[in-house]
Amino acid sequence: MNKNTVYLNNAATSWPKPACVPEAVARALSERPGAMHRGGIEDFDIFDSVRRLLMPLLGVSNHNQIALGFNATWALNAAIFGMKLSKGDLVLTTNAEHNSILRPLHYLEQRCGVKTHFVHTNKSGRADLSEFNKAAFDYKPKLCIITHSSNVTGAVNDIAEMSRISKAAGAAVLIDASQTLGYINVCAEEISADMVAFTGHKYLLGPQGTGGLWVSENLKLEPHLIGGTGVNSDMPTMPDEMPLHLEAGTGNEPSFYGLLAALKWAGENPLPKTGLADKIDKLAEGLKEIGALVISPSGLKTPVISFNVPGVSADDVGFMLSDSYDIVCRWGLHCAPRIFPDLGVMQTLRFSLSRFTTDDEINYAISAVRDIIG
Repeated sequence: MNKNTVYLNNAATSWPKPACVPEAVARALSERPGAMHRGGIEDFDIFDSVRRLLMPLLGVSNHNQIALGFNATWALNAAIFGMKLSKGDLVLTTNAEHNSILRPLHYLEQRCGVKTHFVHTNKSGRADLSEFNKAAFDYKPKLCIITHSSNVTGAVNDIAEMSRISKAAGAAVLIDASQTLGYINVCAEEISADMVAFTGHKYLLGPQGTGGLWVSENLKLEPHLIGGTGVNSDMPTMPDEMPLHLEAGTGNEPSFYGLLAALKWAGENPLPKTGLADKIDKLAEGLKEIGALVISPSGLKTPVISFNVPGVSADDVGFMLSDSYDIVCRWGLHCAPRIFPDLGVMQTLRFSLSRFTTDDEINYAISAVRDIIG
């Protein structure tokens, strides 16, 4: 990537990474044989170490309940298909969800007769709590799936209240923390969630190819991936104990070394209590002042801004920002197509910041959009 590139696509994947992250990946690839922890002679277990550092971010007390895999899509599939939903079962979710939830649910609708009910969001992308409450008690879902934060607008949902409602209605609760873990803690056990899916390459600052699923000890999922685990090899079935119950095959050891380095670095370099609020407010206000149509949620939000330029398609603006200004951002539907009717727009451009985004880069992005608006 050009050293002058302005990177504003951190909701897709974070960049740059702390220097220790690629160094750890390279070291793991060049110095360590793979899968040594499985029946090997070494005491150090990279996956166990990652699990332990994730515990306080997830708000959980047993690291063995965290299954590690390739990404949040893997985790969401493990959760959704692991619930063994059948004909007539209903899933309650929201219009803010990502295709990693929408497509598995569509598959279950088509193949198994599972039903889905979607709750609308407000104009900023936050789920309608009163509608969610009514639907939970009217439909009696078996599973409620809630995104912690919209990847389109950055609006953070009240997962504590939504989890409380879901449990009162008798449903299991799956939280999608892909857009929040590393920026906002989940407190899974405190809010009585049953599952939390997450990825390692966004606000956790790790490499791609890392993610996981925390599962409450009160819930037993059917494994969706079957294979070797390196232990209990005489058994014809997956081991019952977590996390091996959900972890078939060789893990992505080099990338998890990178995630371990990222977690340690973040622990030594914590974000301020206000997060990136000052930066995201500066960007939002700057875009509004020059005439951009900004979706700016009130209350708690992640460092994401969705906007449009009057009279110009998001596609055209996005290509201009990329080709003429060397700004990396995202435009279109952001893999969350159901939210756009609720927002009242067809698509958006999205700027998403990280702790490494500078004020100069924010000013440059505002100036570039000003040029396009004319």
